[in-house]
Amino acid sequence: MSDQAAQHRKPEWLKIRLNTTDNYHFLKKLMRAEALHTVCEEARCPNLQECWGTLRTASFMILGDTCTRRCRFCAVNTGLPGAVDKLEPLRVAGAVEHMKLRHVHITMVNRDDLPDGGASVMAATVKAIRWKSPQCSIEVLTSDFMGSEDAIRAVVESAPDIISHNVETVRRLTPRVRSRSSYDRSLEFLRIARRLAPGMVTKSSIMLGLGETAEEVEDTLADLRRCDVDVVNIGQYLQPTRNHIPVRRYWTPQEFSRFKEIATEKGFLFCEAGPFVRSSYHADAQFHGFQQHIARLREAKAAVMPPVSH
Repeated sequence: MSDQAAQHRKPEWLKIRLNTTDNYHFLKKLMRAEALHTVCEEARCPNLQECWGTLRTASFMILGDTCTRRCRFCAVNTGLPGAVDKLEPLRVAGAVEHMKLRHVHITMVNRDDLPDGGASVMAATVKAIRWKSPQCSIEVLTSDFMGSEDAIRAVVESAPDIISHNVETVRRLTPRVRSRSSYDRSLEFLRIARRLAPGMVTKSSIMLGLGETAEEVEDTLADLRRCDVDVVNIGQYLQPTRNHIPVRRYWTPQEFSRFKEIATEKGFLFCEAGPFVRSSYHADAQFHGFQQHIARLREAKAAVMPPVSH
């Protein structure tokens, strides 16, 4: 299939079914009433119908709806963000409580305009959720904070259950796909997070379909393991608009299954891989599923894997 054909001919396995149930309308009304943003809507996630309509869950996006970076794969608005809303953490916590979530996924826009990149707001959001819903596990997906260890520490010390930062793509494609971002800086973020919180689960995600090779994907998985990352998600990139970088290839479900096997062989505690997989995909079931086995998996991994170099 040519590059041009790939842009317009989605395979059968990428068809999305609409699911605007009562759950969907409940969440949409709640987000509007509380003036909250979700990456589900802002990034045009293909799983919105499933997550909102069936699972009654959402991925909250804090610090506004405008990002200071212009990554070529992302549909989130780009520009000069507004002032920080100091009450946003409490509104997010209130929504989590109202939704009766047992696991919540919080992400953020890049805020390079702020001295700490927004780390203090992310930390305040984690603490507010802990206060309102102490039984709820918390997963945060943050920017790279331009490599600031103090900013990373602020988030780590708020004690989320999972701290995540995405490499997004392979090393070779990073300059073309991501804006003001560095492959090595992303890896360093994950190294710092592991060093600051040895017992915390770390996670990253990769998009396929941007022109990477299978060998480059394996190399990226190896790089993440060298940072002692626990969990990796691998999904298919879908072009949100014609103004974004085009899809170069649709990887098959069978190929995703093979990457999941490779990730397991490399020592990841868990890998979710498939065409519709995103950073927050089935995050609730994923966390509580591998959490039940994490001690056993860590012991088994330590017995068979060589020491991780730092």
